[in-house]
Amino acid sequence: MKAEKDKKTGKWLIQYRYTDWQGKHRKSTKRGFATKREAKEWLRNFLITQKADFDMKFEDFWKMYCADMETRLREHTMRTKKYIVELKILPYFGNKRVNDITAADIRQWQNELIKMGYSPTYLKTINNQLSAIFNYAVRYYDLKSNPCAKAGSMGKSKAEEMDFWTVEEFRKFIDSVMNKRLSYMAFMTLYWTGMRLGDDDDKIRLNQRKPSKYK
Repeated sequence: MKAEKDKKTGKWLIQYRYTDWQGKHRKSTKRGFATKREAKEWLRNFLITQKADFDMKFEDFWKMYCADMETRLREHTMRTKKYIVELKILPYFGNKRVNDITAADIRQWQNELIKMGYSPTYLKTINNQLSAIFNYAVRYYDLKSNPCAKAGSMGKSKAEEMDFWTVEEFRKFIDSVMNKRLSYMAFMTLYWTGMRLGDDDDKIRLNQRKPSKYK
């Protein structure tokens, strides 16, 4: 394992050996690091992921999970999974080490989501995505247990019956806000597209990719 300056680019490279998933010994080089420290940190993380050491960060294990599941799930299913995990799970657990995530951490995360007022079925869907990642770690990489199982679930599998306006009822309402242009446009959009207020907020947050405390 050796980090050195790349004479052609002036940046750092690191040469290393590793054993791949087939048990074959390989030698490789990774280039383009700004500092020697970055090169060594990259190699440390790479070697951890090769042996699925659960001292790795949750975000790194998520990348391993994606690399495997992308070949097995439909594109739309994987896109939905990534949307939920990147927006609702990684901001909270991404920098935690997999071994350090406890049932108490899961409960705290669940409580943060519940406070945000999401529907019970959406809460259930989010929780299922996190649990699926841990189940994958247990089944294929011998993680001792799934902390989500101990923490318990949240939300509901089936939605409660919803009250809604008929077209006639909506038209009576919309007539009363005809003179309020912005309100009129907003309610027309919400009613005829079925969009929920939270939908647009989530898209904005995902685009901003704020890595801070869970949003």
